[in-house]
Amino acid sequence: MQKPGLYQRSDGKAGDSMKEYKAGIIGTGFIGKQHIEAVSRIPGVSVKAISDINEEAGRAVQQEYAIPDFYRDYKDMLKDPEIDVIHNCTPTYMHDPVNRECILSGKHIYCEKPLTLKASQAEELVSLAGEKGVCGAVNFNYRNNVMVHEMKARIENGKIGTPFLIYGEYLQDWLLYDTDYDWRMDPMMGGESRAAVDIGSHCLDTMEYILGRKVISVYARLINLYPVRKKPAVSKGTFSQSENHSKGESSKENIFTSIAVDSEDAAFIMLEFEGGIHGLLYLSQVCAGRKNGMSISVSGTKASMKWDQERMDHLWIGHRDRGNEDIYASPELLEEKARVLASLPAGHSVGWADAFRNGIYDFYTHLGIEKSDYGYACLTDGWRTMEIVEACLKSSRENRWVEVRDISTLYPHV
Repeated sequence: MQKPGLYQRSDGKAGDSMKEYKAGIIGTGFIGKQHIEAVSRIPGVSVKAISDINEEAGRAVQQEYAIPDFYRDYKDMLKDPEIDVIHNCTPTYMHDPVNRECILSGKHIYCEKPLTLKASQAEELVSLAGEKGVCGAVNFNYRNNVMVHEMKARIENGKIGTPFLIYGEYLQDWLLYDTDYDWRMDPMMGGESRAAVDIGSHCLDTMEYILGRKVISVYARLINLYPVRKKPAVSKGTFSQSENHSKGESSKENIFTSIAVDSEDAAFIMLEFEGGIHGLLYLSQVCAGRKNGMSISVSGTKASMKWDQERMDHLWIGHRDRGNEDIYASPELLEEKARVLASLPAGHSVGWADAFRNGIYDFYTHLGIEKSDYGYACLTDGWRTMEIVEACLKSSRENRWVEVRDISTLYPHV
């Protein structure tokens, strides 16, 4: 495999190759554009081509970002020998087949979450990537926030004592009304789970990353507010709300079809981590007024911490015998692990797009290097998250604690 080239690795060592990487992006919607912009901020990496079945929209993005090549069929793009890495920004149901094609073509893969619709598919991808010598990652971008790294570092350094409780929540309101409908509600496109896999996977990955411990068992209650929803004749984009949606009423001009929806709108999940650490996760896509309300709290025997992604450059630290702290992403305030991500002076906020870029940057700087203490989520991490989600589905169906399959010894990290 190629080793990193023109950039500085996150462990502080420069790569020993002078190779520059070229990327191909499949899917040019909202998330695809985020990948294009993130890649453009990484020295030594450029977007060579994009692909989208909607040629008009794809050509517009090509022109907007001055990208050299466009392909309507992504399989034609995979034939380009100059492209090293493919960014899979397609809808969920396409993740598995697109990832397989990329791996078989020898391209490294950076995939949007979830890695696949099923854990069994993820296992096959990990095995295939190992056989083909391909590196892969899943875009769990929240783990790459500066203050998430700070939380992890403070636990590793013993600053909060022994962690024993962790609480996470991810609250949204974009599916609050029964007239809110999205393709994720179709099990053939979004899978059996919705809230747990769509937003819960981010929390699960981030919690495991902060603690450095894996989830070993779950007890889940999945909640379906609307077993039947009204699907509009004219499809709306993700997170979009028409005027009638915002009022919870159906416009006379719109035609709706009643659709049975089995996937969950919300969830409460109790978690047991390695080392006897206990956790609780609250998820909702039907919580009025909450837009992207993800937060994580950790309690230790010396101190506690809370991070809120809507104030992502702040970290609250709680003490019993002295005043509490509210620190922000300033290099002089942070532990070494987080300091490398705080590239701006105090008072210059780091945000969502910065965390998004951090994971992609770390992936490129570690291509061809044995897995170490890096920040991005590898394919095995994506597979394990699907194992947890499926354990939650089983737990809710059977109303009991369910052990999460231990995959740590089955394959090397890919």
